[in-house]
Amino acid sequence: MRLMRIGQPGQERPVLAAADGKHRDLRPVTGDIDGPFLAALAEDPGLVPDPASLPETSIEGERVGAPVARPSAVLCIGQNYAAHAAESGAEPPERPILFYKSPNTVVGPNDDVLIPRGSKKTDWEVELAVVIGRRARYVASPEEALAHVAGYAVSDDVSERAYQLEESGGQWSKGKSCETFNPLGPVLVTADEVPDPQALRLRSWVNGEARQDSTTADMIFGVAELVHHLSQFLVLEPGDIVNTGTPQGVALSGRFPYLAPDDVVELEISGLGRQRSVLRPAP
Repeated sequence: MRLMRIGQPGQERPVLAAADGKHRDLRPVTGDIDGPFLAALAEDPGLVPDPASLPETSIEGERVGAPVARPSAVLCIGQNYAAHAAESGAEPPERPILFYKSPNTVVGPNDDVLIPRGSKKTDWEVELAVVIGRRARYVASPEEALAHVAGYAVSDDVSERAYQLEESGGQWSKGKSCETFNPLGPVLVTADEVPDPQALRLRSWVNGEARQDSTTADMIFGVAELVHHLSQFLVLEPGDIVNTGTPQGVALSGRFPYLAPDDVVELEISGLGRQRSVLRPAP
């Protein structure tokens, strides 16, 4: 299934993007696409009926919201592609690097991204987002970990590098948690439609010029390993988002300029859709 949330911020309605190209109203099934709904769907995959039994709805001209409402946590994995670690001036990590973004950074896939006041180093990062569907606590093995995944989405782990590295005090979250710093979507594609999360192509563009082009096969730690590993240290709840790292090709590399007002960032992951954000100065 391809799940969406449509409408103005705080007023989104749940929608199913059906295989026939039509959109179906999911409100007969759930009030929103959130943790409780994803947990219920994990327990009963038949919770969503045949799309033909749901009322059609038009989304033309409407805002596309983030496909998951109110995540309790946005967990991020740093330097999870060897080439990106190298362009950052670091050795590939021996174990996953974890940092957090504030959940209120999550916005729609086409919403504006706000450049923080005084920022000169706002950067883009295309990432595969893993959305949790079943509570993950001390998962026994990586082989069992994917059963805890509800689905996948395109994520932009927007970063302010001066805040992250120069003003950080030793942690990265200052440079990751500015408002609007996590466009997500356009859709949440359920795990049954992504047979191999390590076989997805990720790409990004700035003002139409190619920046990143890689595949999730190049991850140092794959999705199953990440979910298993994280569950040994914390509890992943339904609706939580795990950003799994970005490949090489960001401004931090020194090969490209940082983002400026009116720049357009586009991201795409094969099978998961495309997003487009315009950079604006924070009011």
